Amino acid sequence: MAILSSLRRRSAAISVAAVAGATAVGVCLAVSSASAGTLSGSLYRDPSSAVVRWVAANPGDSRTAVIRDKIASQPQARWFANFNPSTVQSEVSGFIGAANAAQQIPVLAVYEITNRDCGGASAGGAPDLNQYQTWVSNFARGLGNQTVIIILETDSLALLTCLSGAEINARNEAISTATRTIKSGNPNAKVYLDGGHSTWNSAGETANRLRAAGVQYADGFFTNVSNYNSTSSEANFGRAVISALNGMGVSGKRQVIDTSRNGGASGDWCGDDNTDRRIGQYPTTNTGDGNIDAYLWVKPPGEADGCRFTAGSFQPDLAFSLANGAPNPPTTAPPTTTPPTTTPPTTTPPTTPPPAGDGCSASIAVNQWAGGFTASVTVTAGQSDINGWNVTVALPGGSVTSAWNAQVSGTSGTVGFTNVSYNGRVLGRQSTNFGFQGTGTGPGVLADCVTS
Repeated sequence: MAILSSLRRRSAAISVAAVAGATAVGVCLAVSSASAGTLSGSLYRDPSSAVVRWVAANPGDSRTAVIRDKIASQPQARWFANFNPSTVQSEVSGFIGAANAAQQIPVLAVYEITNRDCGGASAGGAPDLNQYQTWVSNFARGLGNQTVIIILETDSLALLTCLSGAEINARNEAISTATRTIKSGNPNAKVYLDGGHSTWNSAGETANRLRAAGVQYADGFFTNVSNYNSTSSEANFGRAVISALNGMGVSGKRQVIDTSRNGGASGDWCGDDNTDRRIGQYPTTNTGDGNIDAYLWVKPPGEADGCRFTAGSFQPDLAFSLANGAPNPPTTAPPTTTPPTTTPPTTTPPTTPPPAGDGCSASIAVNQWAGGFTASVTVTAGQSDINGWNVTVALPGGSVTSAWNAQVSGTSGTVGFTNVSYNGRVLGRQSTNFGFQGTGTGPGVLADCVTS
């Protein structure tokens, strides 16, 4: 579909393929704690993102170091864009479990609305709005009860040109219902609705659309997803939207801004061919602005918009262009504030000692609550590279219900975890991660990690 410049819009252009697991990059630079806004805590870095997989598979590429250090090291949103009502709950639960085990805040971008992108590069979504609500209900069941950030339906309110009046009303009701469903599933979920961006619809029109779609039930709105407008322009726009909402009797709403690609020039929405773009503000909840809850990387840097490359496909040339010459991220964490009150304490059972030479070791972090737990395991190679690993975990009072980034053998007693195809090879003194979730009490003693 031709993009009409008069609309000043852009496509979210994300991948609709299922997200696969990945080996860890081995670099995880710090993100800061909150000051201002309503969010507190560090953001979760997805070890299964496309950029992490690319970095792991291309250690000798000349672009790898820059992409690894400035993009793959950072927390980015996980997009949920496949119409998969039968499996979405387990997919969400696995992702949330890993983030909870790390005591970090995950960002989930829901992109499933019927007739999304008005048939553009990211067309798709649920077949109809009844099935959309089924999908959302299943999605909400996997969210747990700790703080999560939900970016709900990019472009769904800013882009309405393909919908009739009746269809707009139905979409508004669907988004309002989805917001309440997510909040009911997890009262600690922070839900943000589509606010377009500062060079699209006016602040007044944006506020009208947000109110019609039930922003009163949400925490606020997001702007600039996949776009290049400066953070200052978006913040000014957000203040105008908040002021307009206040005038409508809708108060207490805040903004999040996508800063994944706004560190360079603005202009044409499509970034597949542009070399003057740069990554913007690194993801953080420390915004220093009471109107802004977070700067997020919602659109993963390096994923295409659909002009030159397939929408959502990871393109290392694009990633390198965005990262090359951009400032380095912080390498040390600033003083931390009190973690979110909804985050249970993490306990760490005994771990196997680091190998003195060859072989592997494993360490584990467990997040326990009444009736269940999640566990995150780090497998570290010794001095030499390894090409496969096995970890056994004692579960005297618990049972495994799901696992990610590993094959599992058994569910209780002594449970074995073996690498999958993409994370068996670990370079010397480097690490990879896997996790699992279960009922009952978490692991007691972590047995030896052995190479296969």
